[in-house]
Amino acid sequence: MIKRFFLLSIFCIFFFGLPVELVALDTDSGKTLFKNQCAGCHLNGGNIIRRGKNLKISSLKHNGIDNPEAIAKIARQGIGIMDGYKDQLGDNGDQIVANWIWEQAQKAWVQE
Repeated sequence: MIKRFFLLSIFCIFFFGLPVELVALDTDSGKTLFKNQCAGCHLNGGNIIRRGKNLKISSLKHNGIDNPEAIAKIARQGIGIMDGYKDQLGDNGDQIVANWIWEQAQKAWVQE
C-alpha cells in the first residue's frame, strides 16, 4: 500500500508538476523567438509591411487564424509574401512562438 502511494505521488509530481515549469520555459522561449525572428516586421503585434496582416486578435480572426496551430503553420511555412521560418525557429519553435503570439493577442499585446 505504501509503495503504491509513493509511486502515485511520484507520478503526480512529474505529471502535474512539470508542465508548469515547461509552460514558463515556453513563455520565455516564445518571447525570445518572437523578438529574434518576428519583431522586425511584427513589433508589438503590428506589421510594418502590410497593416491589415498584423497579429492583433481582430485581424487574426478576420483572416481565419483563430488558434495557435494556425499561427504555427504560418510561422513554419509562411503565407503570401511572408517566408516561412522553420529553420530559424528550430524544433518545435513554431509552436512555442505561436503559443506566445496567441497569448499576447488575447491580451491586446499589453505587456505586464
